[in-house]
Order: sequence, then C-alpha cells, then structure tokens
Amino acid sequence: MDEGTVRVDLWIWSVRLLKTRSMATTACRAGHVRVNDERAKPATPVRPGDEIRMRHDGRERIVIVQRLVRKRVGASVAAECLIDKSPPPPPREALIPIGRRDRGAGRPTKRDRRELDRLRALDQSRAAHDLSTPAGDDS
Repeated sequence: MDEGTVRVDLWIWSVRLLKTRSMATTACRAGHVRVNDERAKPATPVRPGDEIRMRHDGRERIVIVQRLVRKRVGASVAAECLIDKSPPPPPREALIPIGRRDRGAGRPTKRDRRELDRLRALDQSRAAHDLSTPAGDDS
C-alpha cells in the first residue's frame, strides 16, 4: 500500500465510526462497508475524496474521507478527517420496540403473551403489506 492510502478498517476505527478495530474488520467482512459503491474488504485502500457507506445499528452512515489517519484520534480531530453526509437518525420513538416489558416485571402471564403475539403478528403483516405494495399506492 502506498503512502497516500490507509486500510478502510483502520480508518473507520481511527475516526471513531466504530468502537473497536475488530468491529470495523467484521463489518467489512460482512459486507456492511462500501467504498465508492464497491463492497470493501478490510484491507481495501482509501484515499482522500473517497465515499464510505457503512451500515451499523440499523442506520446507514455516509462519509467522505477528508484526511487520512493511521492512529486512533480524538473526537475533535476525527471530525476534521471526514465529511458526514449521513441522513439524520430516526426519532427515538421509532426505535423503541413494541411489546417491551419492564425489567423485573417477571414472567408474562398467558394474557400478556397473547397480546404480544397479536402485536407481533400485526407488525409482521404491516411489513409484508409495505413490501408488497408498489411505492405511491396507498390501497
């Protein structure tokens, strides 16, 4: 690898997009990282100006490489090394799972379990309906 490039897994970890280097490597191997719309292996070189798309925690991050770093840097320096073009995260209300029980509430009763099953079936049927209807069709 020449002087003007850095491994993508190392860069992702260095600019604090992922917490550990092994998480960055695993994300690359799993196909969650793309460099310039090409699936990236952990050793894929990145250069300034490259676009990195990364899927993590149900959210897509889109960043443009501004500066190369080989060592993990502080948050303020990391912010200077990239341009974040990610869509805004979904609101917190959308992230709360349906049917979540309070900690220490004990085992669900038969009635509680049936209500949870009914909610899950309703949620799955909505998801199936959303996938089967073409965009723009509100029927």
